[in-house]
Amino acid sequence: MSGSRLAVRLERPARGAGPVRVLALHGLAASGTTWRSFSELTSPAVELWNAELPWGTAGTSAWSHRGDPAEWIGAALGRVPGGADVVVAHSFSAVLALEYLAGSPRAERPRALVLVSPFHRRDPADFHWDTAGHYLGIFQEVFEEALRIASVREPSPETLRDMAVLVRDRVGPYGWLRFWESYLRSPFVDVRGLDLPVLVVAGENDRFAAPRDAALLADALPQGRLELLRDCGHFPMTERPRPFADAVHRLLADHLAAPSAPPTKAG
Repeated sequence: MSGSRLAVRLERPARGAGPVRVLALHGLAASGTTWRSFSELTSPAVELWNAELPWGTAGTSAWSHRGDPAEWIGAALGRVPGGADVVVAHSFSAVLALEYLAGSPRAERPRALVLVSPFHRRDPADFHWDTAGHYLGIFQEVFEEALRIASVREPSPETLRDMAVLVRDRVGPYGWLRFWESYLRSPFVDVRGLDLPVLVVAGENDRFAAPRDAALLADALPQGRLELLRDCGHFPMTERPRPFADAVHRLLADHLAAPSAPPTKAG
């Protein structure tokens, strides 16, 4: 894990006596700004912590050259004072968070987990040579969609493509390989041993992480719940911020009514 950077910061203090500490993990080539709308719309009880992970916009490709990127999930969890009650992870980080937490001792796990647009397959036979070709071919398209959604004024197709190529090249082939390795391992993760409430959020129109796979994952989890959002692609927290925040709020209300620790002071 040397040579890469990790930062975890308090994004929004809770309003009230006892918080629910939420650690938010962005996806590949993204940043903590991914969760801006969620921060504005979430429950007052949420104390939101943001992780800037090595595979984010401010990082370099060094994170992908050696080691298991899932270790960074544990490192981020370790930097939340008092421990995280809930982990919310998107896309590539959702794959890693599921794998890391499934292999962690019960005492070190959060009280609930939210997996947003996770890449997951239940059967290793679902992977074929053409599957690898497909995901290699659409790798740039994921970044194009992310840039388009994040733009205040939609860039021209040419500008969007050029920007996405720069992001793709910065992630590099090793970054793609780390994504692919994590995805390939997903059928072997012991999800049935992950006995905690897990909300799986998927966009009905996601072209990258299949909604069907999200449904199969939710069904396999002992306390899994699927939230399928209409008119939504790979970025539910940005495309449908209100329904996304409401879904997370229902999870908190159902399972985390009682906070686990005093609030952290801002600053």
